[in-house]
Amino acid sequence: MANILIVDDEDRIRSILRILLESRQHLIDEAENGITALEKLEDNKFDLVISDIRMDGMGGKELLSEINEREIGCPVIFITAYASVESSIDALRLGAVDYLVKPFDEDQVHIAVERALGFGRIISENVILQKRLKDSGAQDNIIFVSKAMKKVEELSLKVAKSDATVLITGESGVGKEVVARFIHASSQRTKNRFVPVNCAAISPSLMESELFGYEKGAFTGASNRTEGKFEFANNGTLFLDEVGDLPHGAQAKLLRAIQEKAFSRVGGNKEVELDIRLICATNQNLEQMVREKKFRQDLFYRLAVFPIEVPPLRERKEAIIPLSIDFIKKYGKMSDYDSEIITGGGQNILKGFAWPGNVRELANAMERVMILKSGKLPVTADDLGFLNIDGTSVILEGDFNLSPSGIDYDGLQKQIVLQALEMANDNKSSAARLLGLSRARFRTLVKLVDGE
Repeated sequence: MANILIVDDEDRIRSILRILLESRQHLIDEAENGITALEKLEDNKFDLVISDIRMDGMGGKELLSEINEREIGCPVIFITAYASVESSIDALRLGAVDYLVKPFDEDQVHIAVERALGFGRIISENVILQKRLKDSGAQDNIIFVSKAMKKVEELSLKVAKSDATVLITGESGVGKEVVARFIHASSQRTKNRFVPVNCAAISPSLMESELFGYEKGAFTGASNRTEGKFEFANNGTLFLDEVGDLPHGAQAKLLRAIQEKAFSRVGGNKEVELDIRLICATNQNLEQMVREKKFRQDLFYRLAVFPIEVPPLRERKEAIIPLSIDFIKKYGKMSDYDSEIITGGGQNILKGFAWPGNVRELANAMERVMILKSGKLPVTADDLGFLNIDGTSVILEGDFNLSPSGIDYDGLQKQIVLQALEMANDNKSSAARLLGLSRARFRTLVKLVDGE
């Protein structure tokens, strides 16, 4: 039984479809045009819409467009007067899941409706998933704009469909936890807990009790039974960050927990069954650690079932400006901003900087800028001068190759100086920074360009 909305400007057509569908116990509502149908769709939950394409006010095409735009998540069957290949292709091209031809064949109506209801369940699940991803904040914290990160996104979505153990590798600050949260939000476990654990922040002597919990009396001060992170994450996702810092004793117990899908608390004999998705992350080379006998080989193989490497920010430069804007809006507490957010000179500084601390360093830099500027925009090259305080200079986008026929050096020098001044809005300090020069050296170049 389904809740179906019939949309047609002919009473006779609506009546015929109502009789046919009510014979199968479906609940029917009617609308004489797309405008009325849209009002009903906003106020009620329908499993299916059957709509004529041509109607006064708002036709079926416009109605379908609004349904998609508003993410209502309801499949649409179009009614057409012509049984032709062209008409069916047109209906499906517009986004309908099926079409019905006047006059109606009863069996064809029921077949189309059952098929569409099956599509409807898939559409609803997809809409729910997209809302979960938005609610989780995963899409606000990571921008998959580079080819390298698109690959990470694809791998994450694929592995999210299973419960396979994931090992996320990459430099410090690249966003490994964000990827882990994205996998959790994209999985069937998204309604349950995501429990992050920083293994490097836990004392080795407390690691086992922190992860697996302990029984009353297990050690001095253990006055009550306490559950560990594994038990707390049951039915959800456990994220072990810096897993390379696990002491050997905890490595052995972790291996057994993965193999047996069960564990015992410290000081206890009773086994606790596990149903979790395990995601681990590290900025260390675990294979090298295995060779050096610092990490168990059998555990490494268990963790590296599905490896995902997150590239450093310097290898995905096309993401720097979108990420910067995202952080500026976050720390400036703004949802939108109509004018320029980062000037051309500012963008050049951001894209040219090496970002050894990756996304985390970029986020910290944008937070600092917004504090110094009291949230005022745009961000200019002058605002980013602190990026060179540690002696790290901006890097070139590529190598310069001298043409065999030579160049007009004076002309090239003049163009570079003028471009730097333009990008820096005639601020000589900012322009000098763009070229990696001292202010005095840059002023000398300006005088040479001006012919002084």
